[in-house]
Amino acid sequence: MKTIAMKFGGSSLADASQFKKVASIIKSHEGKLYVVASAPGKRCKDDTKVTDMLYACYDSASQKADFSSSLDAIKARFSEIIVNLGITFDLDSEFSVIAKHLSDTPQRDYMASRGEYLNSKILATYLGYDFIDPANYVFFGQDGVLNAERTNTELARALSKTDHAVVAGFYGTGADGKVKTFSRGGSDVTGAIVARAAKADVYENWTDVSGMLSADPRIVKDPDAIEEISYKELRELSYMGASVMHEDAVFPVRSAGIPINIRNTNRPQDKGTWIVAHRENPAQSGKIVTGIAGKKGFSSLRVEKAMLNNEVGFAAKLLNIIASAGVSFEHVPSAIDSMSVIVDSAAFRANRSRILESVQDILHPDATIVDTGIALIAVVGMGMVYKKGVAAKVFSALAKAEVNIRMIDQGSSEINIIVGIDEPDYEKAVNALYDAFFR
Repeated sequence: MKTIAMKFGGSSLADASQFKKVASIIKSHEGKLYVVASAPGKRCKDDTKVTDMLYACYDSASQKADFSSSLDAIKARFSEIIVNLGITFDLDSEFSVIAKHLSDTPQRDYMASRGEYLNSKILATYLGYDFIDPANYVFFGQDGVLNAERTNTELARALSKTDHAVVAGFYGTGADGKVKTFSRGGSDVTGAIVARAAKADVYENWTDVSGMLSADPRIVKDPDAIEEISYKELRELSYMGASVMHEDAVFPVRSAGIPINIRNTNRPQDKGTWIVAHRENPAQSGKIVTGIAGKKGFSSLRVEKAMLNNEVGFAAKLLNIIASAGVSFEHVPSAIDSMSVIVDSAAFRANRSRILESVQDILHPDATIVDTGIALIAVVGMGMVYKKGVAAKVFSALAKAEVNIRMIDQGSSEINIIVGIDEPDYEKAVNALYDAFFR
């Protein structure tokens, strides 16, 4: 019997009509089915996501302000779904518990989780499935990181008792026994955790797009769809923000070798994008590059010092200064007598004085230069391993577009080339690279 884990995003469960589409998709499958549900998303462009409504309600309660109208608006969203589905569901008792929580000891994560909790209970009722509350089976450690092994053991035990269940996404229980959420979009992670625990044959991630695109459609007109992508490629592109799912969702299924299929709830006939463990010599398909992605908002801290290459531990000291300020680094390009660290501009700006003072006191550099307004672009593809001249093609395309390259980095795995450029050139550079590899 086939086992399928299915996650439906907020747009897929925004209202009763979307619920009915979801139910039709689920019922078209056979075997053991484990469904992960998100909170209701936007019903139209100007609508508000329920999770945002819940955060606003919490803010009012935490400030001792009247939250009743905010809570009533949230209740109305769920009531509309229930009425239009024609099911019986005791919404009053659920909201009595939430109201008491807000009055007594409001907790932000608890409130945020109620969107997934209620939507999942409603979906389970509509389908006639069992409901599984992740607060009892998904656990975080003292450090706030998911306790993957304990979660897998406990959740697998719960799933083994039923062939059809709905699991609420986005949250679990922290080390303090209180509800704790993943970061926004965390229902993707819950879906992957469920897929691993159920030993699923496939993890279907249903959203409002027919898979991943090879570039940001807000920048590149009509970019190609990606039919198949490896876990490694997905990780590289997700890191740069080019993903339709939470980047941490890769790890649970990757460790279990479970393929992911990203599908469109509104176009279930589309094949979507398959995310797999390995792609054999993808260059044979003619696709050298799988995708192009990037982000703005980076700065470069360059430290210059004569004979730097002979100074043992210089790099470790510099990176420790950055880490001690609570700033993570993105890339570390270097030369004989200089070393640069690429960091997030906002994080660096908040700790600039502390970092520069420490660099001066500990490293005694000849010069320290800070450059801001840097954008990073990643050209990613397993096919790059099998094809010569890819880097030359990247640099040639940017040169023809009159884009100045500020930084170059290529991983040892040879599946990505990352360049740093001036932010004003970002859109022009992405289009130039896309034209070079896809047009």
